Amino acid sequence: MEKNTIDPWEWGKYSNSVQAVEIKQPAGTLYCSGQVAIDANGQPVAADMLTQFELTIRNLEQLITEAGYEPGGIVRLNVYTTSVQTFFTSCVQTYQSWIAKHGIKQATTLLEVKGLFGGLTIELEATVVK
Repeated sequence: MEKNTIDPWEWGKYSNSVQAVEIKQPAGTLYCSGQVAIDANGQPVAADMLTQFELTIRNLEQLITEAGYEPGGIVRLNVYTTSVQTFFTSCVQTYQSWIAKHGIKQATTLLEVKGLFGGLTIELEATVVK
């Protein structure tokens, strides 16, 4: 796989994403459904957003690795939250650390939504290539 990122504006260097990702000759593409804070029994975990976010990341990583891919192969990551303000005040450090840990350079959309499944507060939807 050949991965090229496109970010024509100077301010893009300081964000947690890029404006576009081009993939040439991928060995495979994995389209992940939105992942949320669901426990091993399929029950939503009622907790603060940071706790939910940490479990959501673990669930997404498990899905990606069990499919034979790596988190570093994420090229598109959509973040749905019931509060963008809470995301930026309580989750953004964890988000930045996770992105850096895996060397992820992804196109991202961050959306505030009215509600999520089971009263949850955050959901991650990813496209992964290898």
